[in-house]
Amino acid sequence: MLKINRENLKTSHQLIWFIIDFLMLGLLIINLAFIIFDSIYNFTGVQNLLAEHAPLVKELYQPIHENFLFYDLIFVSIFLTEFVVRWGYAIKAKVYDRWYFYPFIHWYDIIGCIPVGSFRFLRILRVISIIYRLHQYKVIDVTQTRAFQFFNFYYEAFMEELSDRIVIKVLSGAQDEIRRGSPLFERIQNDILYPRREMLSDWVSQRVAEAAREGYVPNRGALRSYLETRVDNALKQNLELSRLKYLPVVGPTIQETLEEAVGDIVANVIHQILEDLASASNHAFIEDIVNVFLPSPDNEDENDVHNEALINLIVEVLDAVKAQVRVKHWRSELT
Repeated sequence: MLKINRENLKTSHQLIWFIIDFLMLGLLIINLAFIIFDSIYNFTGVQNLLAEHAPLVKELYQPIHENFLFYDLIFVSIFLTEFVVRWGYAIKAKVYDRWYFYPFIHWYDIIGCIPVGSFRFLRILRVISIIYRLHQYKVIDVTQTRAFQFFNFYYEAFMEELSDRIVIKVLSGAQDEIRRGSPLFERIQNDILYPRREMLSDWVSQRVAEAAREGYVPNRGALRSYLETRVDNALKQNLELSRLKYLPVVGPTIQETLEEAVGDIVANVIHQILEDLASASNHAFIEDIVNVFLPSPDNEDENDVHNEALINLIVEVLDAVKAQVRVKHWRSELT
């Protein structure tokens, strides 16, 4: 059911128009129900069924059915009167730039008033317009109704499925173009990526530094201990080094000293590498890597070597985008 916000209804200076809207909404619903019932009653089988099971209903409604146009014109006259009143108010309040704009903008009100055949059912457009206007002024909240939530859910699901298929189709076409070496790849490489090499280098450098600081610095001691243990185990398994212990007197001492020295060297080298990556000094290293992937357009010979790597990179990025697009968010709302 529609929820009415009484606070907005009371405080609005257009209270009279809201009352008229509710009256017109009620009359439109009654009129549409009348039209639908008369259309059903028009079938001979329905009339025979009523004559057999509800003769009183048929007897009472038969005169109304015969004069249906007259009763419908009563509703039409009310709707046209309300339309003219609103048109006059729009002219007085200068709602639109020209006085004759109103009937063109509210064309559905006029068409629905034509008392001919299927035009009568177009009055449903006026029902929708009134409900929409009341919703815009926050007098009622259509979004809280079950009907709206039901249709909105399937509308969103349909639009997501449709848009996903279109996006995946477009991305797949772009991947095929890139694999075939079309001008698209050249534009991506030379016009988009290459001019932004410095920005890419800065971004990758910053990300690597953050990862090194967050992953290595807090666990520096544990990593050093792990490296020393692994190096010590590797040295003990080395046959040449294990033979040193057989040297008289100094053999075990030399073996132990070498193991400690090698362990310290490896740990210090790894430590220094990670320290460099965690600092701003990694920029030159990262920049060299980016330059390998994005060589200058003037170096055509080098481009031929590195194009395949860049193509694979772009294709994999598009695959990741397609995988994310395939995620059906509307299904998660069902659970």
